[in-house]
Amino acid sequence: METYKIPGTELEPSRIALGTWAIGGRQWGGTDDAQAIRTIHAAIDRGITLIDTAPAYGFGHSEEVVGKAIAEIGQRDRLTIATKVGLEWGDGIQGVVRNSTPARIEKEVDDSLRRLGVDAIDLYQVHWPDPKAPMEDTARTMERLYRDGKIRAIGVSNFSPEQCDAFREVAPLHAVQPPLNLFERDAERSIIPYAKRDGLAMLTYGALCRGLLTGKMHRDYGFSGDDLRNNDPKFQQPRFDQYLAAVEALDRFAQERHGKRVLELAVRWLLDRNANGIALWGARRPDQVDPVERIADWTLSYEEIEEIERIVDEHVQDPVGPEFMAPPTRDV
Repeated sequence: METYKIPGTELEPSRIALGTWAIGGRQWGGTDDAQAIRTIHAAIDRGITLIDTAPAYGFGHSEEVVGKAIAEIGQRDRLTIATKVGLEWGDGIQGVVRNSTPARIEKEVDDSLRRLGVDAIDLYQVHWPDPKAPMEDTARTMERLYRDGKIRAIGVSNFSPEQCDAFREVAPLHAVQPPLNLFERDAERSIIPYAKRDGLAMLTYGALCRGLLTGKMHRDYGFSGDDLRNNDPKFQQPRFDQYLAAVEALDRFAQERHGKRVLELAVRWLLDRNANGIALWGARRPDQVDPVERIADWTLSYEEIEEIERIVDEHVQDPVGPEFMAPPTRDV
């Protein structure tokens, strides 16, 4: 497994990380805790050492499951635990709202430490920018947690370069987390060149575009309950057929050039496109991390990367991003 040393820190996690949004259950049609724990153990067995979670994933449930899994496996010292802060929910609230005020951050960090069962969080990330909280206050609170040893590195998620600049006027910043996959590449025009220029680690979420890039979906595929893909324009016709056609073409390319499948191609593209990148691989069943072992020991050339992107652009005429997932701001 390839690793990457996060600049300015002692952290050197695997370049493939386990994303645990689905493990939290909310917006993914539920979850099975015992199966989720087995999934985390399977990921670690395959060389994944970075686990990314958040309180908002199932209203704390994902963190609790991650905490149980790492307590059972007993390998805390070799793991990098990343979680987030800045989303709030309350009794009777079905969703979450942005809240990066100092009071919210100070409460959340202690709640996350308790749920995870750790004495320090390796990478603590502001989940979404909060336009109603002064950036200076948010950054200063994060810097204090860093100085006090409750967190070992500071990150931000879904921030623009301008928001990163405002944050860095007050506090150090070690990592950014934008959405990025073959079908969602808007970040390449903004935060990705910024991170490369300034030497920031980059955790990219949505590597398989909510399952589209696994190669397992078909036009009659359906989603149950509160599954967020029911509201994702990519999974609605006629766009869905465009994306499925692109997946089929990418799968042919992967097989002909490297004897691989589209899933492995999609993750390899992320790693080879961005030397400072770590790809978040979402899973909630052990079999969903089996392909991790097929990512290593091969690379894509620059010409192949260009050809892959040309295939996507040829098939998807009206691409859409993940903006529908953005949580609202507070009313007050």
